[in-house]
Amino acid sequence: MIDELYGALCQELTKWCVSMTGRVTLAEDLVQEAFLRALINAGLLEELNPGRRRAWMYRTIKNLYIDRKRREAFETVVDQLPEEGQDETQYARIDDALLLSLLAEDEKTLFVLRYLEGYNSAELGKLFGLPAGTVRSKLSSARKHLRQMLEENDRPSKKSERGKARTGDYNEKG
Repeated sequence: MIDELYGALCQELTKWCVSMTGRVTLAEDLVQEAFLRALINAGLLEELNPGRRRAWMYRTIKNLYIDRKRREAFETVVDQLPEEGQDETQYARIDDALLLSLLAEDEKTLFVLRYLEGYNSAELGKLFGLPAGTVRSKLSSARKHLRQMLEENDRPSKKSERGKARTGDYNEKG
């Protein structure tokens, strides 16, 4: 029965697959795989009339093709995912830049030169015509502002606090 099915439908199915996929080798693979499924399900196919066997083969090939396309789409997405930790560094740089942009211009300049470029307060004082103590004071102020901004971002909003109270998410001490 499978030999008859193969003889009757192989070329027809291959042509249809080529028109569907646009690739001869993929079409041939799908037809082969469909006939393997037909062998596995020979008992079921024997119970079907020739028209339903033909429909079963078309549906099987279509499902195999859809499964293959889904798998390819998933594999493409997985291939495009960055290595772990790579994006974290990029996000950290963005976070740093956003935080620094919120500082006053003089604080930001001193902070970047001191902590990112490695200048000391005496060198910065000479560059900007300021006493070293004033530079240290401005740096202290910049650190204080950054700390406040970070704490504000880490604190839950009042709205989420109320939501926790309503849903009972606080423990009894909290």
